[in-house]
Amino acid sequence: MSNADGTDRSASDETPPDETAAEKTTADETAVEGTAAAAGAEKGASGESAPGGGPGRGASGAPRRGVAARIVGRLGGGAAQALLVLIALFWLVPTLGLLVASLRSTEDNNAGGWWNVFTEPSQLTFDAYSSLLGRGDFVDSFWNTMMITVPATVLVVVIAALAGYAFAWMEFPGRDWLFLIVVALLVVPVQVALIPVAKLYGVIEFGGFQMFGSVTGVVLFHVAFGLPFAIFLLRNFFAAIPRDLLEAARMDGGSEWTIFRRVIFPLGGPAIASLGIFQFLWVWNDLLVALVFADTQAQPMTKWLQSQMRQFTGNIDILAPGAFLSLIVPLAVFFAFQRYFVQGVLAGSVK
Repeated sequence: MSNADGTDRSASDETPPDETAAEKTTADETAVEGTAAAAGAEKGASGESAPGGGPGRGASGAPRRGVAARIVGRLGGGAAQALLVLIALFWLVPTLGLLVASLRSTEDNNAGGWWNVFTEPSQLTFDAYSSLLGRGDFVDSFWNTMMITVPATVLVVVIAALAGYAFAWMEFPGRDWLFLIVVALLVVPVQVALIPVAKLYGVIEFGGFQMFGSVTGVVLFHVAFGLPFAIFLLRNFFAAIPRDLLEAARMDGGSEWTIFRRVIFPLGGPAIASLGIFQFLWVWNDLLVALVFADTQAQPMTKWLQSQMRQFTGNIDILAPGAFLSLIVPLAVFFAFQRYFVQGVLAGSVK
């Protein structure tokens, strides 16, 4: 085909305008996508957000770990474990010092610190323990502590377990209101009830027995103030037990007592053990209630040790071995039941 300027053009050399525009658009889009892909690769390599990768993602699309996550991840390393062991040993230094001081004579303790025993091991002696265990008033205070702590712990655990099951799975009038009253009692401090209960104990007397100043009065006070928290704790734990287990037991003809004994009590063992440990430690280490309600014949070790304090100097030959003996019993109880304690703390954390 001949143009006006005399040149020939074939039909195959002619390109329609619409096809040229479409090809140009496609080429531009390809170039833009290539540029975006290159930019995304560079950002992913540097740990920045890339298109489609989401914030905080790397080149492979995996989430980038923050500073806190990296610190937590390194806590399981050997260096971190060694640091934790050192911290634990540091916290045990006062206990070690108390033990060493209880094994030294009064003259040695007055002459220098307990760490001198590492250079002079001959200072160690059991004379202080022999003298202390030979005192009848200390032995009586030890047995008074056991007579207060064990019943107060057992009564709180048993009553709280029964009440917790009733509040969680039994229907009776006023259940929710009663539970709200129990929760409200959690905020009542012990100091508020000291004077009213002391006046009440003063008028309770029968057959020559007076409640005020007795072991029974101290036990009942600990039980009364230990029950609100115990019921609240066990009720919430028992309520998390699947209903299907209880319904299956009822369909098999089990009574409420059978369900509690064979279903609730075994499943609630970790929580009950944890409560028992807490209650034992609280009552064993108590001094305030003993000072108010226990007389000389019913005083526990905490009150006895407090009575041995001198005005200007410390009675180290009595206080050191007595405090260590007072410490070793709850420590042994904790280590004996720590497996159940950990299970109770972690109960419900994993579904």
